[in-house]
Amino acid sequence: MKNALLFLPIALAVMLAGCNLEKEVDIKLPETQERIVVECYLEPGAPINLLLTRTSGYFDPIPEDNLAFLNQTLVNGATVVIRSETGESYTLDNNLVFNQFTKKIFNYTSHLVAPIERGKTYSLEITLENGDLITASTSILPVVPIDSVVVEFNDTDTLARVLTYLTDRPNEDNYYRRMIQHSSLDTIPDQDFTTDDRFVEDVIVFGTPYDYGRGDTVINTIFHIEKAYFDFLESVQLAIASNGNPFAQPSPIISNVQGPNAMGIFTGLSYDRVVSFLPD
Repeated sequence: MKNALLFLPIALAVMLAGCNLEKEVDIKLPETQERIVVECYLEPGAPINLLLTRTSGYFDPIPEDNLAFLNQTLVNGATVVIRSETGESYTLDNNLVFNQFTKKIFNYTSHLVAPIERGKTYSLEITLENGDLITASTSILPVVPIDSVVVEFNDTDTLARVLTYLTDRPNEDNYYRRMIQHSSLDTIPDQDFTTDDRFVEDVIVFGTPYDYGRGDTVINTIFHIEKAYFDFLESVQLAIASNGNPFAQPSPIISNVQGPNAMGIFTGLSYDRVVSFLPD
């Protein structure tokens, strides 16, 4: 007992000495270079919308006021022109709009529906206020139609799965984006992923778990997308996964946009959509 009491003051002295050895470390983070981000989708029969923003540092403070955040993020005052391969040009207005289906905002829009046609090539030219030029090009691919949608109910339950069939275009590399939504287009998709046809010979089948009940509405959408858009979406998903893992390597965004410190996507949307009503 006497030995224990003897060593107690010594242990306390060592602990106090250790506390005095603590030192604050001031880590100087490297400055991040601001980049311009472009997001524009051309869809036949729809107005042209484009989002032009700037990046910010990972540790930069985010304004609490929504308007201040928008002013910090959006790049306004640019001249945005889209040209067709036959010479038509469409200049977008610097206006803020919200798409209720995609849940995206855009700050450059066209009031009229531009005659975007499948099979044609379109170019994008953005001139910033400082004179920097950002360019990109895309082609509107043909629609790959959905052959059929089959609803199969489980023999031992009241729930059903949905099978979507389509025929792959032969003798060419094709890329697809599959989306399936419940009830309406403005809901979060139950499935949203990309795939290619490397291991497909003829018919592609997309399925779901037994998640749907009688009376449900299921919306199937198959996008026929360019490789550039496929690579962009894949890289975005990898970047999101890496961002949540402190031990993962940073994942760059694959872009089809050219210009000083610019990145993003300029692509056309070609899709087929089938709405299925599950019987009561």
